[in-house]
Amino acid sequence: MGDELARIYILLFIVMAIWGFNVSALSTLVNSVPPITLTAYRVLVAGLGVLVISYFMGIFRLPYKQEIKTIFLITIFNVVFHHSLLALGLTKTSGVNAGIILGAAPLVTMILSIVLLKDSITRLRLLGFFLGFIGIIVTSIVGVSGLSTISLGDLFIFLSMLMQAFSFILISKLNPSFDPRLLTGYMLVIGSLVIFIFVYFIEGDLTQIAHIFNWKLGSIFLFSALIATAFGHMTYNFAVKNVGPAETALFINLNTLFAIIGAAIFLGEPILKNHYIGVILILMGVFTGSGSLEYILKERKIKKQEQLK
Repeated sequence: MGDELARIYILLFIVMAIWGFNVSALSTLVNSVPPITLTAYRVLVAGLGVLVISYFMGIFRLPYKQEIKTIFLITIFNVVFHHSLLALGLTKTSGVNAGIILGAAPLVTMILSIVLLKDSITRLRLLGFFLGFIGIIVTSIVGVSGLSTISLGDLFIFLSMLMQAFSFILISKLNPSFDPRLLTGYMLVIGSLVIFIFVYFIEGDLTQIAHIFNWKLGSIFLFSALIATAFGHMTYNFAVKNVGPAETALFINLNTLFAIIGAAIFLGEPILKNHYIGVILILMGVFTGSGSLEYILKERKIKKQEQLK
C-alpha cells in the first residue's frame, strides 16, 4: 500500500469520525430549524467555505463552458437529491431504519461500480462489504423498539442513499477535469441554490435560520457546515476520484461507529452490547474490504518467497 493511498485512508477515517459526530450536531440543530431550511443554509456556507479554501490552495479557477454541464449533473444527484431526500426521510422514519438503509451504501456503490464501471471485486473484499453491512444491522437494531415498520420515510432515505452512490459513479465515470476539491465547492453552492427553491415551496420561511443565532447553536452550525460538510466532502470526493467509488464508500460504515460515540458523548445516549459487536464487525469489514488485509497477505507471501530463495 503506497504512502499516498495510506494518507487518503487516514483522511477518510478522520472524515468518518467528523461525519459521525455531525449526526449529533444535526440532531441538535433540527430541533430549532426545519430540516430542509437548515440543509440549504448549511450546504451554502459549506460551498462558499470550500471555494475560499480552494483559492488559498491555489486550485481555484472558474469553470469552462463545457464543464458546467458536468458540474450541474453531478450536483443534482450528489447534493440536491441526496440532501433533500435525506432531510425529508429523517422526519418520517426512525433512526434505526435510517441507519440500516444508509449502511447499505457501500454495497449499493459496489454493485453500481461493477455494473456501470466494470470494476472487479475480489472475494475477500466482497466479504468485507458484507461484514460491514451486517455490522450496521447489528449496531442499529438495539434498544426496546428495534426495527420499526417500513414507511414512506424509508423510501426517501433509500432514494437519498441511491442518489449519492450514483453520484460517486458519475464522478469516477465522467472524470471531470476539475480538481475534485474545487468541484465540491461549485457542487455545494449550486446545489444549495436549488435546495432554497425547495425550501420556498415545502417549508416556506427562510428566516427561521435566525433561531440558531446564538453562540452555542451557531458554533454547532459552523462545525456542521465548514468542518463536516466542507472539509468532509472535499476529502471524500478527492478520494472517490483517486481511490475509486467502491473502496471509498466502504468507509461510510465507520459513520455508525462514530455516530454512536458522538450520541453517547454529546446526547447522553447509552452504548449497548450490540453496539460493541456491530463495531467489531464494521472494523473487520473496513479492514478487509479496503484491501488492507489483501495487502498484508500479499506482502507476507512475497517475504516467504524471498526467504526460500
